Amino acid sequence: MDVMPREASIIRTLVELADNLVEEYDVVDVLCNLSDSCVETLNVDSAGVMLASASGDLQVVASSSDAMRSLELFEIQANEGPCLDAFRSGEPILNHELSLSDKRWPRFTKRAIEDGFHSVHAMPMRLRGRTIGALNLFRISQGSLTANDILAAQGLADVATIAIIQHRASLEAYELNDQLNQALNSRIIIEQAKGKIAESAKVDLDQAFVLLRNHARNHNLGLTDLCRYVANGTISSVSIDKFTPPTPLR
Repeated sequence: MDVMPREASIIRTLVELADNLVEEYDVVDVLCNLSDSCVETLNVDSAGVMLASASGDLQVVASSSDAMRSLELFEIQANEGPCLDAFRSGEPILNHELSLSDKRWPRFTKRAIEDGFHSVHAMPMRLRGRTIGALNLFRISQGSLTANDILAAQGLADVATIAIIQHRASLEAYELNDQLNQALNSRIIIEQAKGKIAESAKVDLDQAFVLLRNHARNHNLGLTDLCRYVANGTISSVSIDKFTPPTPLR
């Protein structure tokens, strides 16, 4: 039986996530791939991942667009929203249509609608009773995800969780916390590099991130390592600018 393009894309994403179950891998790059794959394969317009730090606070680690990242940061600052609820309860938030008359998340809802989003979904990243974060899915229109979309989204979240927690069977708890902290710290480096590329190439932050990821993949570099080189000037931002034109994002 032939595999439909959507199913083939989901299978490819699962294989890529599983392929990262190795001794050394870039957590941020894995979760960026997850976010992009959700937009490509599910009926959503933006996706992102939040992970809990060692102190238990959620931090934004990956987003499919800068608009998504900005809204997720606001959600954390406002201390309300679907992603926080999914993380705290360990239960998914599904098919929640945003309306100014809805008082569940008043500040988050107002900001989300202003940013063009009108329905939200959040999947807990959970394994054996431990929730380490949430996969967040936003749509610009109202309407429900299908049962297949929900199943696929939770499956992707589950495999990503395994990729973070289970890549070493003997990983100690404090090592996991160190790894999660490194992933969160990596976001600072990545944002610095995005800013440099955006200014140098005269592109927006989303396009700058595409340039960085393309350059890292085609030169066999870790995304975080490349961004660190750009941020500290080891690699000239001009060399990234001229590498390949950015691919428009949704």
